[in-house]
Amino acid sequence: MEPPLTTNPMIERDRDITAIFLRERTKLGNFIRRRVRDPGDAEDIFQDVFYEFVQAYRLLEPIEQVSAWLFRVARNRIIDRFRKKKEQPLGETIGHTDDSEGEYRLDIDLPATDAGPEAAYARSILLEALQEALDELPTAQREIFIAHELEGRSFKELASESGLSMNTLLARKRYAVLHLRVCLNAVYDELDI
Repeated sequence: MEPPLTTNPMIERDRDITAIFLRERTKLGNFIRRRVRDPGDAEDIFQDVFYEFVQAYRLLEPIEQVSAWLFRVARNRIIDRFRKKKEQPLGETIGHTDDSEGEYRLDIDLPATDAGPEAAYARSILLEALQEALDELPTAQREIFIAHELEGRSFKELASESGLSMNTLLARKRYAVLHLRVCLNAVYDELDI
């Protein structure tokens, strides 16, 4: 009589890791690339996330909500990367009209509307905090932020309409984004998302 076939737990975990990687890599890669402009930085973050996942998966019990875990780690790595980078002085970006528009964007990571009650709650808190932070801005900063970020109007168009220089508009947008980031980062920290 032959002994029963036993499976090596490490081999099974490696198979699980491979299956999870194949299933999640496209969504996770797109998530990171939408938030990180430099392709090299995006790839580094992607690799860091999966390295950390492999380590955690092998050392601990299997992670139950793998996708949520991966995206949370990716978001944390992206935030860490941005915190480490020095802020580029405003004078170095002015004059690169279309390229500089992306420099002062407020990228908000809102939970999906269909991701359950906790995500819906977090989304409502974040949107409420965004509205409060917008209301705190001086009128000129709020108007340029809304026109550029929410209405999608270009700085060239806004400068032409208002008679203000691009430098003035860029500075107002920059101050608005800095204020909004401070306000929203505090909310993200409180919600731990």
